[in-house]
Amino acid sequence: VQLVESGGGLVQPGGSLRLSCAASGFTFASTYISWYRQVLGKPRELVAGISDVNRIYYDYSVKGRFTVSRDNAKNTSYLQMNSLKFEDTAVYYCKVTIRDVDYWGQGTQVTVSS
Repeated sequence: VQLVESGGGLVQPGGSLRLSCAASGFTFASTYISWYRQVLGKPRELVAGISDVNRIYYDYSVKGRFTVSRDNAKNTSYLQMNSLKFEDTAVYYCKVTIRDVDYWGQGTQVTVSS
């Protein structure tokens, strides 16, 4: 199982970024994809998730600003982040759980700064 996040970077408040999570080594189309973020010194927090039938979850802090999606043909999930705020600064990870084992990507840094 391999997950590779990309798309992070430095953006001004109010800006946008689109993160990608490229997956391999498992049946992507039937697997729930979760997006987390972590600020140094704090626990990882769940930001969004998308099921195999596109049932979607958002944390209240990002609802209305972030959009999670998946492209099963490309084995990739996306996290479109709009109206970014200073407090969105974090390392963003995607995660899958297969046979009760959690697999994480290496993360991608998102920094919101003026």
